Amino acid sequence: MTTIKHQHTGVPGNVAKDESKNLVSSLELTIQTSRSLEEDQQTIYNFLFKLVRRNSSEIVLQEFRKMFIEPIYDLNSEPLQALYRIVLSNNEIEFINTLKRCCYILINNWDSTRQHQAIRNLVEIFPKRISHHAVPLKLYRISNWMNKFVNSKDYEDLKVFAFQHESGKTQHWSDRYTSYLLVPQYIESNNPVEQRQAAKTLAKQLKDKFKLDLAMYTARNIAQLPREKHSTNPTGLGEQVIDVIKILVAQQGSFKYNQLARIFLRQTHNLNYEEFKVSLHKYLTLGFSETPVNLTISNKLTEMLKTLHPEYNGQKINRLFLLKTCQFLIDKLTITYQEYPSELFVLLLSQKKTITLVILLLKIVLICPFSQTHLDTCIADLIQHYKKLPEQECQWVINFVEIFNIAFTIYTEDVEYNLVKFDQQGDNKSIMPKENYRLFSQIRLKNKIEQIKFSQENL
Repeated sequence: MTTIKHQHTGVPGNVAKDESKNLVSSLELTIQTSRSLEEDQQTIYNFLFKLVRRNSSEIVLQEFRKMFIEPIYDLNSEPLQALYRIVLSNNEIEFINTLKRCCYILINNWDSTRQHQAIRNLVEIFPKRISHHAVPLKLYRISNWMNKFVNSKDYEDLKVFAFQHESGKTQHWSDRYTSYLLVPQYIESNNPVEQRQAAKTLAKQLKDKFKLDLAMYTARNIAQLPREKHSTNPTGLGEQVIDVIKILVAQQGSFKYNQLARIFLRQTHNLNYEEFKVSLHKYLTLGFSETPVNLTISNKLTEMLKTLHPEYNGQKINRLFLLKTCQFLIDKLTITYQEYPSELFVLLLSQKKTITLVILLLKIVLICPFSQTHLDTCIADLIQHYKKLPEQECQWVINFVEIFNIAFTIYTEDVEYNLVKFDQQGDNKSIMPKENYRLFSQIRLKNKIEQIKFSQENL
């Protein structure tokens, strides 16, 4: 019979047991602390959920002020006690996360009931917080953290929601592109769910409003109504917007861009990656005129695609390869990972090839709609990069964003624009980019196309 000998560890048995017991106690304390923190946060969230649904915004803001703006020490308030415990844990990050989620709980509820003034009031009370010396010592930490919050990007993100529903309230040229600036907020997984939801909802509202305003402005302008009856121009291009839309629509040629995208996908779905990249280059440069700038762009695209993941050249193209390739091209055409405008972006805009750049980006998204969010993020990064400059100094970038916004509204939303000319008898139609050609808008609804007729009598 074999005897198993226990190896001597050099640690007395009782000492090892004590260390083990201490380790378990430490783990239990950590778990308990984490659980207590989550419970305290949930207590605060539940309180605000009930409060905002049952009371006026004035009462809600009064309670919010007691918690964060002018903190008071109240032993009889369960949510306040929960907040005190979070503060006593000295966890600034979780305090800020709690504050942010509280704000967006209120914003989402007020937005759903169109209480936009309440949202503005919420955002505006932060700078009005009381000074340090007026705060009890035990609550000084809250005041200190709130000071940091008001001077942080988190508060800048919050301010975006304050004035979006007031017409003519833009204070900076970048305010016109808030729908793009919101994208990083709703794709950031570390942001509270309520913040992501609020950002996504507002971005969609702004895009829908731009889409409708553009269609109405175009229709009323084409109908040649008196100026006082015109709709507001939602772009920053002035009256040139009509010419821009005509150029964008006319550049399609015989096949529309979405038709070309479908043809490309159908013809390439069985190719290997190397063959796909060659076909992709042809698709992107289709319609390029033979100018030195276009030749340079074409050559650069060829080199980029040729050197992109050569180790996968023999593999069959799939959705993942398509997405990664499109995201790569979007980066190369807009902004680098270091958040500097890309070489191709600067080259194209400096050579006044704005529409060429926009059409390249449009073609990419039409073959891979899942890359749209990545592109919108890059546009947001470009706006952030240039927003520190006065409007006069970055007009070329603003012009790009305006045309980009129009093009993607025309081709990726549910409004279709057509450029049509009628001869004198009214029975001969042709598609040519001339001054006397008319734009017509169509809305697609549930696989139907409902013609929007803007006659002078109806407007």
